[in-house]
Amino acid sequence: MGRPGLAVLGLACCLAVASAAKLGVVHTEGGFVEGFNKKLSLFGGDSVDIFKGIPFAAAPKALENPQEHPGWQGTLKAKDFKKRCLQATITQDDTFGEEDCLYLNIWVPQGRSEVSHDLPVMIWIYGGAFLMGSSQGANFLSNYLYDGEEIATRGNVIVVTFNYRVGPLGFLSTGDSSLPGNYGLRDQHMAIAWVKRNIAAFGGDPDNITIFGESAGGASVSLQTLSPYNKGLFKRAISQSGQALSPWAIQKNPLFWAKKIAEKVGCPVDDTARLAGCLKVTDPRALTLAYKLPLTGLEYPILHYLGFVPVVDGDFIPDDPINLYANTADIDYLAGSNNMDSHLFAGLDMPAINNAQKSITAEDFYKLVSGLTIDKGLRGANATFDFYTEPWAQDSSQETKKKTVVDFETDILFLIPTEVAVAQHRANAKSGKTYSYLFSYPSRMPLYPSWMEADHGDDLQYVFGKPFATPLGYRAQDRTISKIMIAYWTNFARTGDPNVGESAVPANWDPYTQEGGDYLEIKKEMDSSSMKQHLRTSYVNYWTLTYQTLPTVADEASTSLPPMADSEAAPVSPMGDSEVAQMPIAIGF
Repeated sequence: MGRPGLAVLGLACCLAVASAAKLGVVHTEGGFVEGFNKKLSLFGGDSVDIFKGIPFAAAPKALENPQEHPGWQGTLKAKDFKKRCLQATITQDDTFGEEDCLYLNIWVPQGRSEVSHDLPVMIWIYGGAFLMGSSQGANFLSNYLYDGEEIATRGNVIVVTFNYRVGPLGFLSTGDSSLPGNYGLRDQHMAIAWVKRNIAAFGGDPDNITIFGESAGGASVSLQTLSPYNKGLFKRAISQSGQALSPWAIQKNPLFWAKKIAEKVGCPVDDTARLAGCLKVTDPRALTLAYKLPLTGLEYPILHYLGFVPVVDGDFIPDDPINLYANTADIDYLAGSNNMDSHLFAGLDMPAINNAQKSITAEDFYKLVSGLTIDKGLRGANATFDFYTEPWAQDSSQETKKKTVVDFETDILFLIPTEVAVAQHRANAKSGKTYSYLFSYPSRMPLYPSWMEADHGDDLQYVFGKPFATPLGYRAQDRTISKIMIAYWTNFARTGDPNVGESAVPANWDPYTQEGGDYLEIKKEMDSSSMKQHLRTSYVNYWTLTYQTLPTVADEASTSLPPMADSEAAPVSPMGDSEVAQMPIAIGF
């Protein structure tokens, strides 16, 4: 009779030890919060504490900067994701989400005995063209894309995700003090600052914070490193497929777009103060639905229709981003792009690239090139077309031509801006280290052409450990890539060096140098040959040197473009006339 009793006592003892390593109720500046603890195995002591829906700012007022949250009484139950910020549905005929949306989520890995402390912190900023998205990302049932559990537990770091305002509510600007814009960027800043002030209570090291993001989130990360508002708030940053220097990241004609919204909702457009006052009292849902992004039958490249993105406001973003890299001197920076990052957008601009039964012609490509080089006029279009079609003389197959379309848009929208950004960071660096990568692990989308490699967003599933979270949907090699990316990313967050930390990596990742343009290629097989140099050098030289010498005709070109037939938006050249920085490598996007 005695032995079973001892077994039960022993089990109770083990369970007590296993359950001891959890946070329970945590005190924050706003009050007490209580999340929940999730065991990672039935018998092990490892677990993760999860907090969902902690407010980091007050419910925002339309087209105004976020304000500090007043706090709450009692203990806040932080166990469910809050709704995303108000945005249009995918069909753009309705909205979902809420105005009261500035909440964050935290994942804290716990061991078997003592509660974690002084852990590195990784804050995620989601993408979505500054138009859509949420802290938890897309989901199928309870499987959320931006669930931080796999990164947190495999890399032994704290992961934070948060919401920020998007679309007109996040980025509408009159280009002056009436509506300065950048409300979404300020939301991001508020979240980062909240983490800095409060994360020690969750076991995080407030002096070792890394911000990371993809697409518009990658550009946001870049912009946050450049903003003087963030000095001292974080130590490192990772930009995936997005830069402040990307041609879609800064709106150079915000008043044009503000007036379009005002006209749609019946507000005056002759005076920016009156326009602003009217928009602020207009139904936020009406403001959101007043802008529609056309996705079919485009007369101009999709880039021209992205109206609501950050602006140079003279304050949060005090100058053209190319002139702000001194602010990044002491921030460790890791950045890269996917090798076919623009396939998604090229497929919208030229649907034939995804249809084996359809061909593209030189005329088709020339029209696309013309639409993306309008700041340099006819000379820019001709020079760029000739440069990109040179290989067609040896191989005029449809596969070659379609890949040229993808390469061209990838260069303009992602790869060249990233190359310029890492060069700028390196040139301005003091204590900050610089790392560059190219993700070329082939897409697993079954309907894509056989020549497709890594499309926009293909890296997300591996960074967030989906091959582990949903193993039935992935192969062993997918889990290997995911393990590798989590290792590099979390090592970098821990030490500023992706090779050094708690996770083993398959190849040494050398820092970027301006002389060699060193970068790591992330693909199926990884070894010492994965370190490479001079990524698409001739194309980088074309855009940063040859193209730049051509005279700019931006004003003349943009005014010659007619408004859209549905009057949703008129295209404005994304290729502005920003000054070329006094650097070895620069670009005037």
